[in-house]
Amino acid sequence: MLHTLPPATALPRGFVPTVAASLVANAVSTLDHDPQVARHYLERLAAMFADDVGNGFADDVGNGFADDVGNGFADDGAPAGGPTAKAKPVKGGLAAWQVRNVVQYIDTYLGATIGVDALAEVARLSTGHFCRAFKVTTGETPHAFLIRQRVRRAQTLMLQTDDTLSHIAYACGLTDQAHLTRLFRRVVGATPLIWRRTWQAR
Repeated sequence: MLHTLPPATALPRGFVPTVAASLVANAVSTLDHDPQVARHYLERLAAMFADDVGNGFADDVGNGFADDVGNGFADDGAPAGGPTAKAKPVKGGLAAWQVRNVVQYIDTYLGATIGVDALAEVARLSTGHFCRAFKVTTGETPHAFLIRQRVRRAQTLMLQTDDTLSHIAYACGLTDQAHLTRLFRRVVGATPLIWRRTWQAR
């Protein structure tokens, strides 16, 4: 008897891969020592899949936000909550168009210095309001999000090119290889050199 595969389920319109990856990473990092905080991050993630999300992700986020997250990258996957859980709307977060524009801006200018003031201007908010809304939406500060994106970009370049770590650091908007190593170890838990050798050997 032949079995047919179910049709692929499209990602919800409110799904932004880079934001979702950050929420998962934060949930994983806090799960053991602060389950309540981890639950908060997972609820934010679940809200991206809710049918009727009021604030934060209700509008059409758009397509094409392919990021560099994969197995072994800066964020590791974690099981989400039960399928019957109903997420609450994200209150006080960024609107979908703001998330879309900010993530696009970061992706475009990741190789340069990106100030929080510039991101707030993209979102058309004051710096203070933007920082609060951004953390509500993503579960982390704009600065922490930027660091994670730079590390992801570095991981991609390490696997897809033969560039030196120094060159990769500059390409990711970091001052030098030592800066890359310090941030990489903080986010990934290993040095760039060891991580690169491990993944190239697979």
